[in-house]
Amino acid sequence: MTTATAIKTTDAAGAKHIRWNELKAEKLKGGLTRKLITSDRMMIAHVHFDKGDDVPRHSHENEQITYILEGALLFKLGADGEREVIVRAGEVLVIPSFLPHSAVALEDTLDVDVFNPPRQDWLAGTDAYLRR
Repeated sequence: MTTATAIKTTDAAGAKHIRWNELKAEKLKGGLTRKLITSDRMMIAHVHFDKGDDVPRHSHENEQITYILEGALLFKLGADGEREVIVRAGEVLVIPSFLPHSAVALEDTLDVDVFNPPRQDWLAGTDAYLRR
């Protein structure tokens, strides 16, 4: 291919090497903090919860994969939170687009969230439900 897009996406200089420990954590409500890394079509985040921190029920167009590195989160899935799932260290929850969900930290927790496409509300700081 000879288009500019193809050249850019195959150019080794376009790769980024990032160290989590060098990123500044964004403070949210309670003890919630997060660090974000984005590309054109994906986003990955480290999210830290203090025990008892919660993420209120919400939904979004973005597919979400949550991988718990440390701790445990209780998720409530569905319009009325009718399905409860505890996700512990070493476990993954896949949340499809537009599925209402909430979470509460059962203990201090570090998770990795992956989104496709990137969360524009997180990038723009318009995610009020995490800032109250």
